[in-house]
Amino acid sequence: MGIESSCDETGVGIVRFVGDGTLELLADEVASSVDEHARFGGVVPEIASRAHLEAMVPTMQRALASAGIAKPDAVCVTIGPGLAGALLVGVAAAKAYAAAWNVPFYAINHLAGHVAVDTLEHGPMPPCVALLVSGGHTHLLHVQDLSKPIVELGTTVDDAAGEAFDKVARLLGLGYPGGPEVDRLAREGDRTAVVFPRGMTGPRDARNDFSFSGLKTAVARFVEAKERAGEAVPVADVAAGFQEAVADVLTMKAVRAARDVGVDTLVLGGGATANTRLRELAEERCAEAGMALRVPRPRLCTDNGVMIAALGAHLIAGGATPSALSVGTDPGLSVSVAQVSA
Repeated sequence: MGIESSCDETGVGIVRFVGDGTLELLADEVASSVDEHARFGGVVPEIASRAHLEAMVPTMQRALASAGIAKPDAVCVTIGPGLAGALLVGVAAAKAYAAAWNVPFYAINHLAGHVAVDTLEHGPMPPCVALLVSGGHTHLLHVQDLSKPIVELGTTVDDAAGEAFDKVARLLGLGYPGGPEVDRLAREGDRTAVVFPRGMTGPRDARNDFSFSGLKTAVARFVEAKERAGEAVPVADVAAGFQEAVADVLTMKAVRAARDVGVDTLVLGGGATANTRLRELAEERCAEAGMALRVPRPRLCTDNGVMIAALGAHLIAGGATPSALSVGTDPGLSVSVAQVSA
């Protein structure tokens, strides 16, 4: 069983191995508080924490009923990274359930879970580079084996890609969360009509790092200039041009990183990888490079308990020992730490 409460989704997922490293999905229950945050234009930690408290027990009950079991063989939970208060709710619940059921407890890394969940879609994972893109994270990771430490190749130096989508959506007068709104509108626009800068792509820039703050500013300056001139803002074209700039940099650096470390598989993970242009461009560039692309279905890309259960299952199969019930949450946990033991 996996329990996820790092941000604004309360997730409980249940999986089991069915042989040859293949996982079967038994339950995937999620309660989201996104509507409660919409009027603020972003996640409010206190609201998220209270929503987790209210949703945890009914979400757990639905998951157990869906899986047709009274209790799991082990309880895994997101220990970090994430919002401090939100993490506390999930971890406290997981410890209580593990103690009550007398089953092992495993404290799991949220980011590594976004990689592991792909095994439910495509089976055992070969050595790969994973591109994680969400509202709070943008990472390039080298994954040799899910039971071994993950190596971070690069990350964002400022805004996460998903965060940039939310901020640009606000600039354009769109709703929250911004990713789906920008994606929808971009389909009506011309992605070549307004060309925005590609951050951190110069010869002296860090090869595997990202920056989206300058891109966000460029969009703001373009919109301001149009408004000062009394001209209509071509919202659909701006959305398409912005989206193209983000997808271009993400996929270019991801494919290049895979070449650099000598792997021929790219995995996408995180809620923002539901973006249609990002998936389309990743497919094109992987095909050109002769690489395999693995992308979970959108439901598994967003935060959920299944990804925590999947990572926990792989760690347990690799011989991981249970975590101590005294282990504390770690909102800034490094992606290289798949499990916190004590």
